[in-house]
Amino acid sequence: MTRTLITGGLVITAADEVHADVLIAHGRVVALAAPGTQEWTADRVIDASQKYVIPGGVDAHTHMELPFGGTFASDTFETGTRAAAWGGTTTIVDFAVQSKGQALRAGLDAWMEKADGNCAIDYAFHMIMSDVNEATLREMPKLVEIGVSSFKLFMAYPGVFYSDDGQILRAMQVAGDTGGLIMMHAENGIAIDVLVEQALARGETDPRYHGEVRKALLEAEATHRAIQLARVAGSPLYVVHVSAEEAVAELAAARDLGLPVFGETCPQYLFLSTDNLAEPDFAGAKYVCSTPLRPKEHQAALWRGLRTDDLQVVSTDHCPFCFTGQKELGRGDFSKIPNGLPGVENRMDLLHQAVVDGHISRRRWIEIACASPARMFGLYPRKGTIAPGSDADVVIYDPHATQVLSAGTHHMNVDYSAYEGRTVTGQVETVLSRGEVVVDQRKYAGHAGHGAFLPRGLCQYLG
Repeated sequence: MTRTLITGGLVITAADEVHADVLIAHGRVVALAAPGTQEWTADRVIDASQKYVIPGGVDAHTHMELPFGGTFASDTFETGTRAAAWGGTTTIVDFAVQSKGQALRAGLDAWMEKADGNCAIDYAFHMIMSDVNEATLREMPKLVEIGVSSFKLFMAYPGVFYSDDGQILRAMQVAGDTGGLIMMHAENGIAIDVLVEQALARGETDPRYHGEVRKALLEAEATHRAIQLARVAGSPLYVVHVSAEEAVAELAAARDLGLPVFGETCPQYLFLSTDNLAEPDFAGAKYVCSTPLRPKEHQAALWRGLRTDDLQVVSTDHCPFCFTGQKELGRGDFSKIPNGLPGVENRMDLLHQAVVDGHISRRRWIEIACASPARMFGLYPRKGTIAPGSDADVVIYDPHATQVLSAGTHHMNVDYSAYEGRTVTGQVETVLSRGEVVVDQRKYAGHAGHGAFLPRGLCQYLG
Protein backbone atom coordinates (compact mmCIF):
# COMPACT_ATOMS: atom_id res chain seq x y z
CA MET A 1 0.00 0.00 0.00
CA THR A 2 1.21 3.50 -0.82
CA ARG A 3 1.71 6.27 1.70
CA THR A 4 -0.25 9.40 0.83
CA LEU A 5 0.31 12.90 2.17
CA ILE A 6 -2.36 15.58 1.86
CA THR A 7 -0.85 19.03 2.40
CA GLY A 8 -2.00 22.60 2.72
CA GLY A 9 -5.73 22.07 3.25
CA LEU A 10 -8.23 23.14 5.89
CA VAL A 11 -9.22 19.92 7.69
CA ILE A 12 -12.87 20.15 8.77
CA THR A 13 -14.47 17.61 11.10
CA ALA A 14 -17.60 17.86 13.25
CA ALA A 15 -15.42 18.98 16.14
CA ASP A 16 -12.72 21.13 14.59
CA GLU A 17 -11.37 23.22 11.72
CA VAL A 18 -7.59 23.25 11.50
CA HIS A 19 -4.95 23.77 8.82
CA ALA A 20 -3.10 20.47 8.86
CA ASP A 21 -1.18 17.95 6.80
CA VAL A 22 -2.70 14.46 6.79
CA LEU A 23 -0.58 11.30 6.50
CA ILE A 24 -2.25 8.13 5.24
CA ALA A 25 -0.85 4.58 5.15
CA HIS A 26 -2.33 1.07 4.96
CA GLY A 27 -5.79 2.50 4.29
CA ARG A 28 -5.90 4.48 7.53
CA VAL A 29 -5.19 8.00 8.70
CA VAL A 30 -1.85 7.78 10.50
CA ALA A 31 -1.34 11.32 11.77
CA LEU A 32 -2.22 14.99 11.43
CA ALA A 33 0.28 17.80 11.99
CA ALA A 34 0.54 21.54 11.56
CA PRO A 35 1.65 22.34 7.99
CA GLY A 36 5.36 21.88 7.41
CA THR A 37 6.18 20.76 10.97
CA GLN A 38 6.79 17.12 10.03
CA GLU A 39 9.18 15.89 7.34
CA TRP A 40 7.00 13.03 6.21
CA THR A 41 7.82 11.05 3.08
CA ALA A 42 5.08 9.69 0.88
CA ASP A 43 4.62 7.93 -2.45
CA ARG A 44 1.84 10.34 -3.37
CA VAL A 45 1.41 13.97 -2.34
CA ILE A 46 -1.91 15.75 -2.82
CA ASP A 47 -1.82 19.53 -2.65
CA ALA A 48 -5.03 20.73 -0.99
CA SER A 49 -4.11 24.42 -0.80
CA GLN A 50 -7.23 26.65 -0.80
CA LYS A 51 -9.33 23.50 -0.43
CA TYR A 52 -11.17 21.73 2.36
CA VAL A 53 -10.06 18.29 3.53
CA ILE A 54 -13.19 16.58 4.86
CA PRO A 55 -14.28 13.07 5.85
CA GLY A 56 -16.02 11.05 3.18
CA GLY A 57 -19.79 11.37 3.46
CA VAL A 58 -21.88 8.68 5.15
CA ASP A 59 -25.29 8.31 3.48
CA ALA A 60 -27.31 6.20 5.90
CA HIS A 61 -30.42 5.84 3.72
CA THR A 62 -30.16 4.49 0.16
CA HIS A 63 -32.17 2.00 -1.88
CA MET A 64 -30.13 0.49 -4.70
CA GLU A 65 -32.04 -2.01 -6.87
CA LEU A 66 -35.13 -1.72 -4.63
CA PRO A 67 -38.22 -3.51 -5.99
CA PHE A 68 -41.16 -1.10 -5.75
CA GLY A 69 -44.52 -0.76 -7.50
CA GLY A 70 -43.81 -3.39 -10.14
CA THR A 71 -40.38 -2.03 -11.09
CA PHE A 72 -36.87 -1.59 -9.62
CA ALA A 73 -34.82 1.42 -8.54
CA SER A 74 -32.70 2.27 -11.58
CA ASP A 75 -29.34 2.44 -9.80
CA THR A 76 -27.53 -0.83 -9.20
CA PHE A 77 -25.02 -1.17 -6.39
CA GLU A 78 -22.34 -0.59 -9.03
CA THR A 79 -23.81 2.56 -10.62
CA GLY A 80 -25.16 3.94 -7.35
CA THR A 81 -21.95 3.63 -5.37
CA ARG A 82 -19.94 5.08 -8.25
CA ALA A 83 -22.26 8.11 -8.30
CA ALA A 84 -21.96 8.37 -4.52
CA ALA A 85 -18.17 8.51 -4.83
CA TRP A 86 -18.42 11.27 -7.44
CA GLY A 87 -20.43 13.24 -4.91
CA GLY A 88 -17.98 12.76 -2.03
CA THR A 89 -19.86 9.98 -0.23
CA THR A 90 -17.65 7.04 0.71
CA THR A 91 -20.06 4.91 2.79
CA ILE A 92 -23.69 3.97 2.19
CA VAL A 93 -26.06 2.09 4.46
CA ASP A 94 -28.63 0.45 2.20
CA PHE A 95 -31.75 -1.55 3.11
CA ALA A 96 -32.02 -5.30 2.80
CA VAL A 97 -35.68 -6.29 2.37
CA GLN A 98 -37.44 -9.18 4.05
CA SER A 99 -40.12 -10.60 1.77
CA LYS A 100 -43.41 -11.56 3.42
CA GLY A 101 -43.29 -15.15 4.64
CA GLN A 102 -39.48 -15.27 4.41
CA ALA A 103 -36.80 -15.10 7.11
CA LEU A 104 -34.91 -11.87 7.78
CA ARG A 105 -31.69 -13.70 7.03
CA ALA A 106 -32.94 -14.71 3.58
CA GLY A 107 -33.55 -11.05 2.75
CA LEU A 108 -30.15 -10.04 4.08
CA ASP A 109 -28.41 -12.78 2.10
CA ALA A 110 -30.18 -11.70 -1.10
CA TRP A 111 -29.01 -8.10 -0.68
CA MET A 112 -25.48 -9.15 0.28
CA GLU A 113 -25.36 -11.06 -2.98
CA LYS A 114 -26.52 -8.02 -4.99
CA ALA A 115 -23.81 -5.82 -3.44
CA ASP A 116 -20.92 -8.28 -3.22
CA GLY A 117 -18.15 -7.42 -5.68
CA ASN A 118 -20.13 -4.53 -7.19
CA CYS A 119 -19.57 -1.57 -4.87
CA ALA A 120 -17.07 1.22 -5.49
CA ILE A 121 -17.26 2.35 -1.84
CA ASP A 122 -17.90 0.68 1.52
CA TYR A 123 -21.43 -0.37 2.41
CA ALA A 124 -23.56 -1.69 5.23
CA PHE A 125 -27.18 -2.76 5.63
CA HIS A 126 -30.26 -2.01 7.66
CA MET A 127 -33.02 -4.65 7.68
CA ILE A 128 -36.53 -3.85 6.47
CA MET A 129 -39.01 -5.97 8.44
CA SER A 130 -42.17 -6.43 6.41
CA ASP A 131 -43.45 -9.46 8.34
CA VAL A 132 -43.09 -9.15 12.12
CA ASN A 133 -43.86 -12.53 13.72
CA GLU A 134 -42.44 -14.87 16.38
CA ALA A 135 -39.78 -16.25 14.05
CA THR A 136 -38.55 -12.87 12.79
CA LEU A 137 -38.52 -11.40 16.30
CA ARG A 138 -36.21 -14.26 17.32
CA GLU A 139 -33.92 -13.44 14.38
CA MET A 140 -33.38 -9.80 15.38
CA PRO A 141 -30.70 -10.43 18.06
CA LYS A 142 -28.80 -12.68 15.64
CA LEU A 143 -28.67 -9.91 13.04
CA VAL A 144 -27.42 -7.43 15.66
CA GLU A 145 -24.60 -9.87 16.45
CA ILE A 146 -23.43 -9.99 12.81
CA GLY A 147 -23.44 -6.21 12.42
CA VAL A 148 -26.92 -5.44 11.07
CA SER A 149 -28.05 -3.49 14.11
CA SER A 150 -30.97 -1.41 12.79
CA PHE A 151 -34.44 -2.45 11.67
CA LYS A 152 -36.86 -0.43 9.56
CA LEU A 153 -40.60 -0.62 10.11
CA PHE A 154 -43.38 1.06 8.15
CA MET A 155 -46.57 2.65 9.40
CA ALA A 156 -47.33 3.24 5.69
CA TYR A 157 -47.90 1.03 2.61
CA PRO A 158 -50.62 -1.37 3.84
CA GLY A 159 -50.30 -4.74 2.13
CA VAL A 160 -46.63 -4.20 1.27
CA PHE A 161 -44.40 -3.13 4.18
CA TYR A 162 -47.00 -2.07 6.78
CA SER A 163 -46.77 -3.19 10.41
CA ASP A 164 -49.58 -2.56 12.90
CA ASP A 165 -49.02 -1.02 16.32
CA GLY A 166 -48.82 -4.41 18.02
CA GLN A 167 -46.14 -5.65 15.64
CA ILE A 168 -44.24 -2.39 16.03
CA LEU A 169 -44.37 -2.62 19.83
CA ARG A 170 -43.05 -6.18 19.81
CA ALA A 171 -40.16 -5.32 17.49
CA MET A 172 -39.35 -2.28 19.64
CA GLN A 173 -39.28 -4.44 22.77
CA VAL A 174 -36.71 -6.76 21.17
CA ALA A 175 -34.67 -3.78 19.98
CA GLY A 176 -34.75 -2.29 23.48
CA ASP A 177 -33.44 -5.55 24.91
CA THR A 178 -30.69 -6.12 22.32
CA GLY A 179 -29.44 -2.58 21.62
CA GLY A 180 -30.91 -2.54 18.11
CA LEU A 181 -32.25 0.71 16.66
CA ILE A 182 -35.76 0.90 15.20
CA MET A 183 -36.06 3.13 12.13
CA MET A 184 -39.59 4.28 11.39
CA HIS A 185 -41.38 5.40 8.27
CA ALA A 186 -43.92 7.49 10.15
CA GLU A 187 -47.06 8.12 8.11
CA ASN A 188 -50.57 6.87 8.86
CA GLY A 189 -50.87 4.61 5.84
CA ILE A 190 -54.34 3.31 6.68
CA ALA A 191 -55.79 6.83 6.69
CA ILE A 192 -53.74 7.87 3.64
CA ASP A 193 -55.19 4.98 1.62
CA VAL A 194 -58.71 6.29 2.32
CA LEU A 195 -57.72 9.75 1.10
CA VAL A 196 -56.06 8.28 -2.01
CA GLU A 197 -59.21 6.34 -2.87
CA GLN A 198 -61.40 9.42 -2.39
CA ALA A 199 -59.08 11.66 -4.46
CA LEU A 200 -59.03 9.21 -7.37
CA ALA A 201 -62.85 8.89 -7.20
CA ARG A 202 -63.04 12.68 -7.63
CA GLY A 203 -60.83 12.45 -10.70
CA GLU A 204 -57.81 13.99 -8.94
CA THR A 205 -55.12 11.92 -10.63
CA ASP A 206 -52.19 14.31 -11.20
CA PRO A 207 -48.87 13.98 -9.30
CA ARG A 208 -49.61 16.99 -7.08
CA TYR A 209 -52.39 15.03 -5.36
CA HIS A 210 -49.77 12.63 -4.03
CA GLY A 211 -48.65 15.47 -1.76
CA GLU A 212 -52.17 16.53 -0.91
CA VAL A 213 -53.40 13.14 0.34
CA ARG A 214 -50.26 12.38 2.37
CA LYS A 215 -51.11 15.07 4.90
CA ALA A 216 -48.52 16.64 7.19
CA LEU A 217 -50.85 15.91 10.12
CA LEU A 218 -50.76 12.20 9.29
CA GLU A 219 -46.96 12.31 9.38
CA ALA A 220 -47.09 14.13 12.72
CA GLU A 221 -49.69 11.72 14.15
CA ALA A 222 -47.63 8.68 13.17
CA THR A 223 -44.45 10.29 14.54
CA HIS A 224 -46.21 10.94 17.86
CA ARG A 225 -47.55 7.37 17.97
CA ALA A 226 -44.15 5.87 17.17
CA ILE A 227 -42.58 7.91 19.98
CA GLN A 228 -45.17 6.73 22.51
CA LEU A 229 -44.79 3.09 21.43
CA ALA A 230 -41.02 3.41 21.81
CA ARG A 231 -41.49 4.86 25.30
CA VAL A 232 -43.71 1.94 26.29
CA ALA A 233 -41.20 -0.55 24.85
CA GLY A 234 -38.15 1.15 26.36
CA SER A 235 -36.62 1.40 22.90
CA PRO A 236 -34.69 4.09 21.01
CA LEU A 237 -36.31 5.42 17.85
CA TYR A 238 -34.97 6.95 14.62
CA VAL A 239 -37.60 8.56 12.40
CA VAL A 240 -36.58 8.58 8.73
CA HIS A 241 -37.17 11.28 6.08
CA VAL A 242 -38.91 13.83 8.31
CA SER A 243 -40.56 16.40 6.04
CA ALA A 244 -43.22 18.29 8.02
CA GLU A 245 -42.95 21.06 10.59
CA GLU A 246 -45.51 19.30 12.79
CA ALA A 247 -43.42 16.10 12.81
CA VAL A 248 -40.29 18.04 13.80
CA ALA A 249 -42.30 19.46 16.72
CA GLU A 250 -43.11 15.92 17.92
CA LEU A 251 -39.42 14.96 17.83
CA ALA A 252 -38.40 18.16 19.62
CA ALA A 253 -40.96 17.57 22.37
CA ALA A 254 -39.70 14.02 22.88
CA ARG A 255 -36.08 15.12 22.99
CA ASP A 256 -36.98 17.87 25.48
CA LEU A 257 -38.11 15.01 27.75
CA GLY A 258 -34.67 13.41 27.35
CA LEU A 259 -35.97 10.49 25.29
CA PRO A 260 -33.63 8.58 22.92
CA VAL A 261 -35.53 9.77 19.85
CA PHE A 262 -33.71 10.84 16.69
CA GLY A 263 -34.68 12.30 13.32
CA GLU A 264 -33.40 12.39 9.77
CA THR A 265 -34.34 14.68 6.92
CA CYS A 266 -33.27 14.72 3.28
CA PRO A 267 -32.10 17.34 0.77
CA GLN A 268 -35.36 17.14 -1.19
CA TYR A 269 -37.31 18.47 1.80
CA LEU A 270 -34.77 21.23 2.36
CA PHE A 271 -34.54 22.42 -1.27
CA LEU A 272 -37.72 21.29 -3.08
CA SER A 273 -41.43 21.75 -2.39
CA THR A 274 -44.99 21.09 -3.56
CA ASP A 275 -44.27 23.63 -6.32
CA ASN A 276 -42.22 20.88 -7.96
CA LEU A 277 -44.99 18.29 -7.55
CA ALA A 278 -47.32 20.71 -9.36
CA GLU A 279 -45.07 21.07 -12.44
CA PRO A 280 -47.16 20.70 -15.63
CA ASP A 281 -47.35 17.87 -18.19
CA PHE A 282 -46.83 15.15 -15.58
CA ALA A 283 -43.32 16.49 -14.78
CA GLY A 284 -44.39 16.58 -11.13
CA ALA A 285 -44.07 12.77 -11.15
CA LYS A 286 -40.28 13.20 -10.97
CA TYR A 287 -40.73 14.53 -7.43
CA VAL A 288 -43.06 11.85 -6.06
CA CYS A 289 -41.55 10.37 -2.91
CA SER A 290 -42.87 9.46 0.54
CA THR A 291 -43.00 11.27 2.86
CA PRO A 292 -43.96 13.81 0.17
CA LEU A 293 -42.54 17.20 -0.59
CA ARG A 294 -44.24 19.88 1.51
CA PRO A 295 -45.11 23.54 0.94
CA LYS A 296 -42.01 25.77 1.14
CA GLU A 297 -42.90 27.11 4.60
CA HIS A 298 -41.96 23.75 6.15
CA GLN A 299 -38.31 24.23 5.13
CA ALA A 300 -37.56 26.78 7.86
CA ALA A 301 -38.58 24.29 10.56
CA LEU A 302 -36.31 21.61 9.06
CA TRP A 303 -33.30 23.96 8.95
CA ARG A 304 -34.02 25.04 12.52
CA GLY A 305 -34.26 21.39 13.59
CA LEU A 306 -30.84 20.74 12.06
CA ARG A 307 -29.34 23.72 13.88
CA THR A 308 -30.88 22.77 17.27
CA ASP A 309 -30.05 19.05 16.88
CA ASP A 310 -33.70 18.00 16.97
CA LEU A 311 -32.76 16.51 13.58
CA GLN A 312 -29.35 14.83 13.63
CA VAL A 313 -28.80 13.42 10.14
CA VAL A 314 -29.29 14.34 6.50
CA SER A 315 -29.52 11.25 4.27
CA THR A 316 -30.82 11.04 0.72
CA ASP A 317 -33.39 8.21 0.66
CA HIS A 318 -31.84 7.75 -2.79
CA CYS A 319 -34.36 5.63 -4.70
CA PRO A 320 -34.24 6.61 -8.38
CA PHE A 321 -36.80 5.73 -11.03
CA CYS A 322 -36.46 6.97 -14.59
CA PHE A 323 -39.14 9.38 -15.78
CA THR A 324 -39.49 7.50 -19.07
CA GLY A 325 -40.98 4.07 -18.54
CA GLN A 326 -40.97 4.09 -14.72
CA LYS A 327 -42.48 7.29 -13.30
CA GLU A 328 -44.82 7.17 -16.30
CA LEU A 329 -46.47 4.05 -14.87
CA GLY A 330 -48.58 6.48 -12.85
CA ARG A 331 -50.01 8.53 -15.72
CA GLY A 332 -53.71 8.86 -14.94
CA ASP A 333 -53.27 7.54 -11.36
CA PHE A 334 -50.77 9.26 -9.05
CA SER A 335 -50.90 6.29 -6.65
CA LYS A 336 -49.11 4.16 -9.26
CA ILE A 337 -46.10 6.50 -9.62
CA PRO A 338 -43.03 4.72 -8.15
CA ASN A 339 -42.02 6.59 -4.98
CA GLY A 340 -38.47 7.89 -4.85
CA LEU A 341 -35.94 10.51 -5.92
CA PRO A 342 -32.31 10.35 -7.05
CA GLY A 343 -29.86 12.24 -4.85
CA VAL A 344 -26.89 10.20 -3.59
CA GLU A 345 -24.51 12.25 -5.77
CA ASN A 346 -25.90 15.66 -4.75
CA ARG A 347 -26.12 15.57 -0.94
CA MET A 348 -22.66 16.83 0.04
CA ASP A 349 -22.82 19.68 -2.50
CA LEU A 350 -26.33 20.78 -1.55
CA LEU A 351 -25.38 20.83 2.13
CA HIS A 352 -22.28 22.87 1.32
CA GLN A 353 -24.61 25.28 -0.46
CA ALA A 354 -26.52 25.47 2.82
CA VAL A 355 -23.26 26.58 4.48
CA VAL A 356 -22.82 29.26 1.80
CA ASP A 357 -26.44 30.35 2.32
CA GLY A 358 -25.96 30.64 6.09
CA HIS A 359 -28.32 27.84 7.17
CA ILE A 360 -25.60 25.79 8.91
CA SER A 361 -21.91 26.08 9.83
CA ARG A 362 -19.10 24.17 8.14
CA ARG A 363 -18.67 21.87 11.13
CA ARG A 364 -22.41 21.22 11.28
CA TRP A 365 -22.25 20.29 7.56
CA ILE A 366 -19.73 17.59 8.39
CA GLU A 367 -21.64 16.57 11.49
CA ILE A 368 -24.99 15.92 9.78
CA ALA A 369 -23.45 14.40 6.63
CA CYS A 370 -20.55 12.35 8.03
CA ALA A 371 -20.07 12.10 11.81
CA SER A 372 -23.66 11.82 13.08
CA PRO A 373 -24.75 9.11 10.64
CA ALA A 374 -21.57 7.18 11.47
CA ARG A 375 -22.30 7.46 15.21
CA MET A 376 -26.00 6.73 14.79
CA PHE A 377 -25.31 3.46 13.05
CA GLY A 378 -22.24 2.18 14.87
CA LEU A 379 -19.48 3.11 12.43
CA TYR A 380 -17.66 5.91 14.28
CA PRO A 381 -14.72 6.72 14.43
CA ARG A 382 -13.82 4.29 11.67
CA LYS A 383 -16.05 6.41 9.43
CA GLY A 384 -17.22 10.01 9.66
CA THR A 385 -14.06 11.78 10.82
CA ILE A 386 -10.39 12.38 10.03
CA ALA A 387 -8.35 11.17 12.98
CA PRO A 388 -5.46 8.77 13.61
CA GLY A 389 -6.79 5.22 13.20
CA SER A 390 -9.84 6.21 11.14
CA ASP A 391 -10.31 4.76 7.68
CA ALA A 392 -8.72 7.07 5.13
CA ASP A 393 -12.04 8.07 3.58
CA VAL A 394 -11.07 11.62 2.67
CA VAL A 395 -12.45 14.20 0.25
CA ILE A 396 -10.54 17.17 -1.18
CA TYR A 397 -13.33 19.71 -1.62
CA ASP A 398 -13.09 22.95 -3.59
CA PRO A 399 -15.36 25.44 -1.81
CA HIS A 400 -14.94 28.06 -4.53
CA ALA A 401 -15.85 26.06 -7.64
CA THR A 402 -19.36 26.45 -9.01
CA GLN A 403 -21.31 23.80 -10.84
CA VAL A 404 -24.74 23.39 -12.41
CA LEU A 405 -26.57 20.23 -11.31
CA SER A 406 -27.98 18.39 -14.31
CA ALA A 407 -28.92 14.97 -15.62
CA GLY A 408 -26.53 15.74 -18.47
CA THR A 409 -23.52 15.63 -16.17
CA HIS A 410 -24.50 13.49 -13.19
CA HIS A 411 -23.42 9.86 -12.80
CA MET A 412 -26.58 8.39 -11.30
CA ASN A 413 -28.34 5.91 -13.61
CA VAL A 414 -31.50 7.98 -14.00
CA ASP A 415 -32.79 10.18 -16.81
CA TYR A 416 -33.51 13.34 -14.84
CA SER A 417 -32.11 15.42 -11.99
CA ALA A 418 -34.36 16.59 -9.18
CA TYR A 419 -32.17 19.70 -9.08
CA GLU A 420 -31.89 20.34 -12.84
CA GLY A 421 -30.29 23.71 -13.62
CA ARG A 422 -29.52 24.62 -10.00
CA THR A 423 -26.15 26.33 -9.53
CA VAL A 424 -24.28 25.37 -6.37
CA THR A 425 -21.01 26.61 -4.94
CA GLY A 426 -18.53 23.87 -4.02
CA GLN A 427 -17.40 20.71 -5.77
CA VAL A 428 -15.66 17.45 -4.98
CA GLU A 429 -12.20 17.30 -6.51
CA THR A 430 -10.51 14.13 -5.21
CA VAL A 431 -11.91 11.24 -3.17
CA LEU A 432 -10.05 8.55 -1.25
CA SER A 433 -11.73 5.41 0.06
CA ARG A 434 -9.58 3.54 2.58
CA GLY A 435 -6.57 5.33 1.13
CA GLU A 436 -7.30 4.41 -2.49
CA VAL A 437 -8.09 7.22 -4.91
CA VAL A 438 -11.56 6.67 -6.41
CA VAL A 439 -12.00 10.16 -7.88
CA ASP A 440 -8.78 11.90 -8.98
CA GLN A 441 -9.01 15.58 -9.92
CA ARG A 442 -12.59 15.08 -11.23
CA LYS A 443 -11.69 11.88 -13.06
CA TYR A 444 -13.07 8.52 -11.95
CA ALA A 445 -10.35 6.14 -10.77
CA GLY A 446 -12.39 3.65 -8.76
CA HIS A 447 -13.66 0.19 -9.56
CA ALA A 448 -16.45 -2.19 -8.67
CA GLY A 449 -15.41 -4.53 -5.87
CA HIS A 450 -13.27 -2.05 -3.94
CA GLY A 451 -16.12 -1.41 -1.51
CA ALA A 452 -16.22 -3.71 1.52
CA PHE A 453 -19.15 -4.80 3.68
CA LEU A 454 -19.11 -3.10 7.08
CA PRO A 455 -20.48 -4.98 10.09
CA ARG A 456 -21.79 -2.24 12.37
CA GLY A 457 -21.82 -1.81 16.12
CA LEU A 458 -24.71 -0.39 18.15
CA CYS A 459 -25.99 3.17 18.02
CA GLN A 460 -23.35 5.30 19.73
CA TYR A 461 -25.82 7.90 21.04
CA LEU A 462 -27.15 5.48 23.65
CA GLY A 463 -25.54 5.19 27.07
